[in-house]
Amino acid sequence: QVQLVESGGGLVQVGGSVRLSCAASGRTFGGYAMGWFRQAPGKEREFVAAIRWTGASTHYADSVKGRFTISTDNAKNTVYLQMSSLKPEDTAVYYCAAEADSPEYLIPTSPREYDYWGQGTQVTVSS
Repeated sequence: QVQLVESGGGLVQVGGSVRLSCAASGRTFGGYAMGWFRQAPGKEREFVAAIRWTGASTHYADSVKGRFTISTDNAKNTVYLQMSSLKPEDTAVYYCAAEADSPEYLIPTSPREYDYWGQGTQVTVSS
């Protein structure tokens, strides 16, 4: 059974940085795409970033490009989202997700494409 557990959220000031972690367990994730999504109150869940577990390719939402970095640590079975130059509009619950069926050359960006989800971690950016 796949389990994804996020951690690292909290309260951070505008312009600050925070790193989210997603500990994955339950199977071998070598062929998976791993994604980070976020959902603010009253809004739909939106794509933030994704990576092939091999680390061969990544994709970012335009709103976070140049500020966020997604990475994997195979030894720890963990996916990270390093968030920098944070803005108030980055405030949301951040979710980690895993997708098993897409080919290696694709990075899925729709929440509907992902098979497994973590419980989410709150990030609040205050001014």
